[in-house]
Amino acid sequence: MKQSRRTFLISSLGAASALALSREALADAPKVSESDPTAQALGYKEDATKVDKAKYAKYAPGQECTNCSFYQGKASDAYAPCPMFGGKQVNGKGWCSAYNKKA
Repeated sequence: MKQSRRTFLISSLGAASALALSREALADAPKVSESDPTAQALGYKEDATKVDKAKYAKYAPGQECTNCSFYQGKASDAYAPCPMFGGKQVNGKGWCSAYNKKA
């Protein structure tokens, strides 16, 4: 089947629009609160310096969401989505027990 230039351009515009809208939707995702049931189960803290070291022996100073492999933003982003919280946004300065250092 031959595709016309017009059909190609219309399809490309549709795909580009869908991509732009999905990125915008991620940016508007709700932020995780420490009272969220998943956050409580994972020991999420918005400020990694406030992690209870007695309760979470795995925590080490310097670990925070921005240098976790699950953080889906840039290191400079204040908040970004995290798959551990269903795509909700976590604080870049936060921490949870699912922390996994970025390679």
